[in-house]
Amino acid sequence: MPDNIDYTLYAVTDDSPDIAAKLAEALEGGATIVQLRRKGCGSKELAEKARALKAITDAAAVPLVVNDDPEAAKLSGAAGAHIGQGDGDVRKAREILGPDKILGVSAGTVAEAARAEREGADYIGVGAVFPTGSKADAESVSIGTLREIAAAVSIPVVAIGGIGEGNIGRLAGSGIAGIAVISALFSPAGGTVREAARKLKRLAETVCKREAE
Repeated sequence: MPDNIDYTLYAVTDDSPDIAAKLAEALEGGATIVQLRRKGCGSKELAEKARALKAITDAAAVPLVVNDDPEAAKLSGAAGAHIGQGDGDVRKAREILGPDKILGVSAGTVAEAARAEREGADYIGVGAVFPTGSKADAESVSIGTLREIAAAVSIPVVAIGGIGEGNIGRLAGSGIAGIAVISALFSPAGGTVREAARKLKRLAETVCKREAE
């Protein structure tokens, strides 16, 4: 299991044609881990996209994980993968990745999170904690449930879904290790991606669990 991963500002890519340039800015602004999310790609195509972004994240010494596809993560040499509840077996994903890669698993209940931890997850993604346009079919998870999940597992918990500058403060005391952001980072209402990253990281550091990390 990888140690010392900083989940504070977890950048999830969107489908912007200039995502490479935006990602470079996000890293300059302080993004601490990156997830490549690209739907509709086969493993080989996704691996190619991951390799292109990995060159950018490697230069910043920040890990890149691939969403939904452990095989693509392995092919690309990425730091790991993230899977949802419907994206396959956690144990199988761990088998594909091996013991030294990062494996994140989405969970919406304490039972799902506890099972993912038992089966080899390194961190849990919980959401959507706020309404989001990035994933219209995402079910909402209350902040109370987020807090219960963080208390029930010993691995880091990352909140995702509709998080932005105006609502990050509502996550204080929930026990999370980081916030995952898409629109608030890569499509900021004002300013640059770099500036958005700096603000989001500063705010995230005030609400994220730092003890025992």
